[in-house]
Order: sequence, then C-alpha cells, then structure tokens
Amino acid sequence: MNLTYRTILPSGITSEYVRFYWFLESDHPYTHYSMADVCPELIFHYRGQFHEILKSGARELSFVSGLSAPSNSTRKFEIGSGFGIFGTYLYPHAIPLLFNIPANELTNQMVELDALIPKYGANLEDQILNSSSDEQRIAIVENFIENILSKTSPPELPVFEALKHVLHASESPRVSQLSSDYCLSERQLERQFYRYTGFAPKQFIRISRFHRTMQLYGHQEFNLTDVALACGYYDQSHFISDFKQFSALNPRTYFSGKSPATLWRDSKEEKTN
Repeated sequence: MNLTYRTILPSGITSEYVRFYWFLESDHPYTHYSMADVCPELIFHYRGQFHEILKSGARELSFVSGLSAPSNSTRKFEIGSGFGIFGTYLYPHAIPLLFNIPANELTNQMVELDALIPKYGANLEDQILNSSSDEQRIAIVENFIENILSKTSPPELPVFEALKHVLHASESPRVSQLSSDYCLSERQLERQFYRYTGFAPKQFIRISRFHRTMQLYGHQEFNLTDVALACGYYDQSHFISDFKQFSALNPRTYFSGKSPATLWRDSKEEKTN
C-alpha cells in the first residue's frame, strides 16, 4: 500500500503544548485503528472523510475537523478512497489551557471543531482545508495557539511537569513517588490529573506505559517478554491484559508486523525539526 506517514516538531512557545505534528496520506482505501491514548489531538481531514465502524457494526460519518480527546477505549475508521490527514498531537494538559474545558468533560469523545471553538472553528477548518502545503497548515495551527496564549495567562503548575515525566520516563513511577517529587498530596494530584488529563493518575500511568510498549514495535531483537520487562511490567500476563484492553489486539498480533493496525508504522516516516 502507498501509505506515507511523517512527523514535524513544533517551534517556539507551542512546544509547551504540542508534542508533534503528523501527516498521514494514501491514494488507496485504508482502515485506521485508534487506540487508548492520554494525549488529545486536533485532526483535520483535508482530503477524504472517514466512517467510524461502531461496535454494532453500523457506519457513522466522522467529522471533517475536530478533537480526538484522551481515551481509554478503541475505535475503528474506514475510508474507501485516497485521503490526507493533518494531526496536531497535544500534551494532555492542552485541553483546559487552550480551550478552557476540563479534560475529564471530554474523555473518550470526538468533538467537532465548531463545538470545541464555536467562534473560530469554521474559519480554522477552512484555512487548513484550503492550504497548499504542510508548512502552511502547521503555521496556521501555531498562529492559532499563539493567539490564544496571548490573550490568557496559562498557569505553570507542578502537575504539568509530573504528567510530562510520566510520558517520557523509561519506567512508570508510582503515584506516591509523583506526589512526593512534585510536592502535591495524593488527593491534590488525583484532582489535578482529572482536570488536566481526564484520568486518575494510576490510569494515566497505565495507558502511558502501554504506549511505551508500542514504541518498541519493529525492534526485532525484542520478544514479548523483553518488551514487557523493558516497559516495567512485572509479568507477561499483565502486559498482555493491558495491551488487549487498550488496543483490542493481542500483542503477539500487533508485534508480528502483519496486523493492519501497524500499516502506518510500516510506512516511510520522515521526522523533521
């Protein structure tokens, strides 16, 4: 399949809110498997429009542009033609800081851009869909974020560093350790995690650890036991249970390289600073 995936890092102040930008394109039909994730993302379908395949088997037309909020569940999307998608992969705390909505109010939802930002959604969508290059689309989103930040004074809270630590740590920390390291009581930590990520700290840590396992896809030197141990699971059964819950796949299927869920990972990836 002619499938191209590429990522581009953010610049300036937006790097505090954006992890990276991504583009996924193909001239062929495609099925996308969305898995549990603690990070929200703004998604713009600038060519083609997917249908979501619901658990009942029914098909529902997805939005053209909107927010895929943090989720502990899975979704499946299909398109019968070529497509182009631009995504802005955000840090978890971006929802309340950029859109003034507690993250826990949107967990497991996909929100159309007009509903998320009523005054600006349609205009932002038009600008992205009418853009002629990746660079132009990124510039539009960065300008949008910078405009929001220029009109507000986002707080700088210890919990933001705590959640970034969980995302980037090689091993999953304990909630008690996070509480101690960032000078928050466990009750304060839980309340702030709910508001800024939509999850309790333990759930956030579990989903983040699941994502670390997926980053080892393609490392042929690792078997499933190696993956489990490298990501902090005490035994393989615990790893398999979490992986099935958050991906709806057996890890053996996922890491085999034969799953349709990994087609985008197998495509040529270009990372640009």
